[in-house]
Amino acid sequence: MSRPEKQSLTLRGHRTSVSLEPAFWAAFRALAKRRGQSLNDCAAEIDANRGDQGLATAIRLAVLHDLQSRRPDGEA
Repeated sequence: MSRPEKQSLTLRGHRTSVSLEPAFWAAFRALAKRRGQSLNDCAAEIDANRGDQGLATAIRLAVLHDLQSRRPDGEA
C-alpha cells in the first residue's frame, strides 16, 4: 500500500491538511462527485458529523460506508 499523501482542504473558510492513502483520495473524490459536491463541501459535511474521530479517519469511514452501501449484498 502507498504512503499517505497530505493535501489541503478548506472547511468553512479554514484551511486544514489531511493525510490519506492515494486509493482513499481517489475514492473520496468519487464520493464527492456522486454526491454532487466539491471535495471541500463533502469534507465539511463529514467533519460536521464526525464526533470525536479524526478527520482522516472519518473520511476513510465515509468512503467505506459508501462502498458498502453500493454493494449488492451490502457487506464489506
